[in-house]
Amino acid sequence: MTRRSLVWAMFGSLLVTGAGLAALTRATPADAALAPAPVARPAAPVAATISAGVPAALRRQLDPLIGQRTKGSATAPITIYEMSDFQCPYCRKQAVETFPIIDREYIATGKVRWIFLQFPLTQIHANAAAAAEFSMCAAALDKFWPVHDLLFTYQEKWAPLKDPAPFLITLADSAGIPRSDMTSCLTNHETRSRVESEAQGAAQSGVQSTPTVYIEGAGMLRGAAPITVYRAVLDSLIKERAAARPTPKP
Repeated sequence: MTRRSLVWAMFGSLLVTGAGLAALTRATPADAALAPAPVARPAAPVAATISAGVPAALRRQLDPLIGQRTKGSATAPITIYEMSDFQCPYCRKQAVETFPIIDREYIATGKVRWIFLQFPLTQIHANAAAAAEFSMCAAALDKFWPVHDLLFTYQEKWAPLKDPAPFLITLADSAGIPRSDMTSCLTNHETRSRVESEAQGAAQSGVQSTPTVYIEGAGMLRGAAPITVYRAVLDSLIKERAAARPTPKP
């Protein structure tokens, strides 16, 4: 058994069957519900599982704003896609507690490239779509990551609001975004179709809950996994890929 197989076995394997994947592929999110209702749910905070899957549909749906939602070097040996919902409490847990450590230990050191993708669970989170659109407008204005951090930091304040727009605008102010630019983007719904398309791509790729990350070349990790899980998986992959690189000739 390889090192990577041992790591996968630590958490258990949940393979997406052909029939199951076909059923997910047939699910097309409507305007009022971006994720398929039968499977849209937040994942358990530490019940992380790894499953096989090829997110081709994700890559087909990526738009020009993907660069603004990417952290890390393009030459990093590992690329990770995160499917997230700004109103999901487990997504907040990952963003506030775990992601800063991943950023410091793996992204800033050139080992991982991290890409954020939208998967708002609108059936259970009334303000998720609004937050997703807001963050995409921020991406269009080159302020995605500051807004990403603010949305998760203040989730408990805007999530229960009947109309989150006034509070979200204050977050734009905090991020240094001109209010007129943000208001124009939101009023014209300039990013709504991008959010819908991305959510559809995630569903077609087998994403069923948030947060879910896809570790390219490995599989899907579901749930707000602790840093110990990420370290075990990423360190194993980094060693495996380093060993596979040809040794330079003297």
